[in-house]
Amino acid sequence: MKSLDIEAVQAFVLAADLKSFTRAAEALDTGQSAVSLKIQRLEAGLGRRLLERTPRQVRLSSDGAAFLGPARALVAAHQGALGAFGTGQRRLVAGISHHVVGAELPLLLRRMHDAEPGLVLEVRVASSREILDAFDQGTLDAAIVLQHDSRRLDGEVILAESFGWMATADFEHAPGQPLRLATQAQPCGVRSMAVGALDDAGIAWREVFVGGGVTTIGAAVCAGLAVAALGQRVAPAGTVDVGARLGLPPLPARDVLLYSNQTDAQARRALRTLGAAIRSTGGSH
Repeated sequence: MKSLDIEAVQAFVLAADLKSFTRAAEALDTGQSAVSLKIQRLEAGLGRRLLERTPRQVRLSSDGAAFLGPARALVAAHQGALGAFGTGQRRLVAGISHHVVGAELPLLLRRMHDAEPGLVLEVRVASSREILDAFDQGTLDAAIVLQHDSRRLDGEVILAESFGWMATADFEHAPGQPLRLATQAQPCGVRSMAVGALDDAGIAWREVFVGGGVTTIGAAVCAGLAVAALGQRVAPAGTVDVGARLGLPPLPARDVLLYSNQTDAQARRALRTLGAAIRSTGGSH
């Protein structure tokens, strides 16, 4: 009877979910070549091609799609067996900036659960300033925020977030009229960045919508009400950067930083997976 290498199965599940050997390697804290070799050996043992590799993406084959569900169950059962003699469920409280996570939050949570099914994850979404304050006060185990200043320089850089003036493709702006803007309520670093860029360029603007995060701001943008400064990675599907068309000033990129005070292996694995999952959501625009 054939036996399966559980580490290879886990590498396959992560590569399938994250659509990248590189991101799977980051989650597993190993090298891309090691992940590729594990999956190649798994495919050889099964006699099936599980993943189709292209220069830009990794996607499931038909056999891989059939194998993915049982593979998830096997990884979860393995994690459960390892934790059979634990003293209780581990809870990880993580804060994430509004501007770092958008509509893909359910996907991120699914990937976290698949990687660490025995972990109770508590997520709080707020502004970067609020999240970092809570982390400094000790009420969060980890914080994922946008860097807007030099207040803290000891975080781990997850990625550089590119911002654009996002709107629907058919958004119309009447020349000579103030730019209709959707923003997050003050204080918000992205709002300050956006209106500062417009003021410096001498472009008149007026707020027509104030939201409480990317989801609500994105809804206003998708409704055609306004333009919003949003990370291109988390901007709503179907929106485009209209900055060049409308003659708007370019927006600077901002680093997304991870702060953590956790040292145990389970929490560190979970945070590696979360970082890799956030990176994997890029490129949609």
